[in-house]
Amino acid sequence: MFNARKLSTLNALESSVHNYIIKNINAVIYMTIRELADNSGVSTATVLRFCKKMDFKGYSELKASMKLHLNKNNTLLIPHGAEEILTFFKSIRNDEFDEMINQAAQYIRDAERVFFAGAGSSGTLGRYGARFFSNVGKFSNHIDDPYYPVSTDMVQSSVAILLSVSGETPEILKLARQFVIHKCKVISITCNPDSTLAKLSDFIVPYHVSRILIESEYDITTQVPVIFILESIGRKLVVNNLSDMSRGVTFL
Repeated sequence: MFNARKLSTLNALESSVHNYIIKNINAVIYMTIRELADNSGVSTATVLRFCKKMDFKGYSELKASMKLHLNKNNTLLIPHGAEEILTFFKSIRNDEFDEMINQAAQYIRDAERVFFAGAGSSGTLGRYGARFFSNVGKFSNHIDDPYYPVSTDMVQSSVAILLSVSGETPEILKLARQFVIHKCKVISITCNPDSTLAKLSDFIVPYHVSRILIESEYDITTQVPVIFILESIGRKLVVNNLSDMSRGVTFL
């Protein structure tokens, strides 16, 4: 994908960008320039210099080229070992992620009911999320039927948490549109922040890992980030509740 002669002109920091891209190309195509820089351990300026040395006008053109390369060569990179998960956890060790979790919890905090929905493995995690949130005292239900009837009365004072790796699952998009029509707040947890689901949502919690499809159909993308995000939001709800209780206590 990259010219060998041009690669020979890279300095150490620029080579770090190249090495990270080669190992994580399936995830990089969904990353912002800041996320790639942080994961590569360099500045955004270094990423832009890398783009220029590879003859790309900017980061957007680099990502477009990577997507074209993957589609043209039907490239399938299957991460193994702990590196992929460690990279994810490294990427979220910042105030921005903590604030995102806090904002998601704020959306859910005053809701009387939370609905979870997903298809396939995301559906299994939706069931887990509903149970986990119920454990922390938030009344939650899992919807496993894409044709489940949604009404205004049902979703009043509710939040829907929709899970989809691609953000383009037809059944989940159908549910998302029903929730939107009936004015229910929608939070999406997806690997694709530019997806249709993300655009339908009131709030997005994105994550970046290599998306892996077998025979262009069977998704074996890791769901570890989704579990961590769900548990982080749930635990934040507990912290917020304890904080509210402590403010109402009078010490004599």
